[in-house]
Amino acid sequence: MEALRETYGADSEGSDTDDSPAAESISSRNGATINSCQQLHPLPVSLPPPPLDLFQTPDVPDFSSTTRGIRIRSFPHVEGNYALHVYIPVLIPTPIRMQLAIFIKQIASLVPGLCAVDCDFPVAELCKDNAKLEQFLLGREFHISLGRTVPIQAHQIDSIVAMLRQRFQSQRRYFMDFNKWDVFVNDEQTRSFLALEVMGAGLSEISKQIRLVDVIYRLHGLPEFYKNPRPHISLLWGLGETSGMLNQAVEKLERSSKNSSLSCGPIFTCKINAIECKVGKRTYSICKFSE
Repeated sequence: MEALRETYGADSEGSDTDDSPAAESISSRNGATINSCQQLHPLPVSLPPPPLDLFQTPDVPDFSSTTRGIRIRSFPHVEGNYALHVYIPVLIPTPIRMQLAIFIKQIASLVPGLCAVDCDFPVAELCKDNAKLEQFLLGREFHISLGRTVPIQAHQIDSIVAMLRQRFQSQRRYFMDFNKWDVFVNDEQTRSFLALEVMGAGLSEISKQIRLVDVIYRLHGLPEFYKNPRPHISLLWGLGETSGMLNQAVEKLERSSKNSSLSCGPIFTCKINAIECKVGKRTYSICKFSE
């Protein structure tokens, strides 16, 4: 900016008496005005305006740091855009929490560097305190995605939320069976997830709801969900493509008689209580199911 001041002149004081757009533009750039003394002499040839790219923020890759390293966002942050996510909230039933805590603790001992989903907290730290591990399973709400997490613009929010509420108003409560441990890798191959997949009850209903969301996404020019959706809740994640290591660990534990109760389905069953939509930091209730 010092170079610009030397080239285009320092700010001067005075009152702006020219209301034309051109005069306003010049005043906004360097604050200079023309007084009565200057009007008695020929005006010097004006210099060209500085290049516009000097006033633009350079494109910098958008990174989010974690306790384990650097995690790249699925899409860059753009001013005025909001991340949209449509999902089913899932609370793990009380009787199954202790079994899952044992399983997670054993997985963490076989696969180092895993983190808890959403909070990015190292599982190894949670496993040092059984109370913290149980609290992680007790207090956290997991989710089944009904659509991709995508960026939308502010003017699309009301339309999308209204359409979701209209499409889902006739939906009824159903049960979901989580039957299988599986590993998923994100599209960018930057993270691997240990998840519980819905294989029995609820799979048909969830698939229909994904198609409802696809219609709304399509009407708003947004990418639809995967062609062969596999509804699941993710519990743990690790950096990079580590599906082979995670699958081997799961298979080893499932062969153990100690964990046979977790390898014979369903691992647990729960009711769907609501469908929600998160836009940026705000959560919208799409529908709630009464008892």
